[in-house]
Amino acid sequence: MARPKEFDPDAALQSALELFWRRGYEATSMADLVGHLGIGKASLYATFGSKHELYLRALDRYGQTQDPVLTRELSRPGPVLPAVRGLVRRFAAEAAAEATREQGCLVTNTAVELAPHDREAARRVERSWDTVETLLHSALVRAQERGELAGDRDPLTLARMLLVLLQGLRVVGKASTDPARVRDAAEQALALLDA
Repeated sequence: MARPKEFDPDAALQSALELFWRRGYEATSMADLVGHLGIGKASLYATFGSKHELYLRALDRYGQTQDPVLTRELSRPGPVLPAVRGLVRRFAAEAAAEATREQGCLVTNTAVELAPHDREAARRVERSWDTVETLLHSALVRAQERGELAGDRDPLTLARMLLVLLQGLRVVGKASTDPARVRDAAEQALALLDA
């Protein structure tokens, strides 16, 4: 008869997500995970598999928590462009804030650290970016239908530009100590939405 687990796998996954998010994949060892999660190495392997499998599951969890937030922000009834502007400004503020700047975004961190040489991580990054691009595209189509966005603007191209901007804000925000750099870039990009 198998022994019941003496820990909550869901809570352990969340805790692993937080550690990976704070430290990155390479800088987090199995010993770090064992110590941080407070579970034995054998239990960790039996429940989650390898460190890489645990990281991918943590990245999936991150997407499951972040995507609904973006969906809510961009799907509210009423005027659309204020929601898009608010999202971009939120990303810029988070990228510039000292409290959140170092941690950044787990998807962006993964894109920089793992995606160039890790197919599974790259797939998850692309899936996340596809979601953000689709949400932005849908919002901009609605804005155009409501007359908030000029008819000669291409919502898909603008959505892609905003996706790249959001990711760039996260990268630059992690390394720059000048908060004006990300705020100014965000405002310049938002000017492209003006009718």
